[in-house]
Amino acid sequence: MRFLFGASWLLAVLALSGCMKVSDMAEGTRYHLRDAGILDHSDTRRSSSWRLQPDSFIYIAQGHFVPPGEAYPRPNVVAEEAFNGFVEYFPMVRRAREPVGLEEALGQASGAGAHYLLYTRFAAADDRIGSFDELNEQRALDRLGVDTGVIQLMLVETGTRYLVDTARIRSRGGLIGLYDARPEELLRPPLQDYARRLLGLSR
Repeated sequence: MRFLFGASWLLAVLALSGCMKVSDMAEGTRYHLRDAGILDHSDTRRSSSWRLQPDSFIYIAQGHFVPPGEAYPRPNVVAEEAFNGFVEYFPMVRRAREPVGLEEALGQASGAGAHYLLYTRFAAADDRIGSFDELNEQRALDRLGVDTGVIQLMLVETGTRYLVDTARIRSRGGLIGLYDARPEELLRPPLQDYARRLLGLSR
C-alpha cells in the first residue's frame, strides 16, 4: 500500500514538472505573494510601447519636486536608483549629480551627447510606521502599515525633444519587508523592470 502511494505521488510530481518549469512555478508564486501583499509590489503604466536599442546613451536626471507628506526621501534618490537599475541593461548611461529642472537636464543630456533623457520625479511617498522604534517615536497607531510611493518618468529624445514615453510607477511594500523600511527602498526593482521593458525583454 505504501509503495502504491509513493508511486502515485511520484507520477503526480513528474506530470506537473512536465507541464511547468520550476522557474515558471517560482515566478507564479512570487506574483501571488506580491498580489497578496506579502512581498513588495509595483505597478507600471506606460503611455507607449516604444523600444530602445541596447547601445542607446541615456542621461538620467531628477526634478526638484519634493513629495508631500513626511517621508523626506534623499533629494536625488530616484535618479540614483534609476541609474543603478539601468546600468545593468544599458552600458551607456549617466546621471545628474543633483536635482535639476527639465531645461537644465536637457542641456546636460545634450552636452554629454546622450540620445535620450530619462527625467524622473518622486510624486508621492508615504512612510508608514513599520517598526517598534518608529511606533515609540510617533505614537500613532493609525500610521501603522506598509510604505507606498509613486514616481513619474519622462523619456525624451534629446536631439528632437520628442517625448518618447511617459510612465507612472506605483510601489507598495510587503509585510515581509515591513520592518524599518522606507519608500525609496522600493524604487530599484520597478526601475529595473522599466529598463527591461524599454529593451522589449518583458511586458
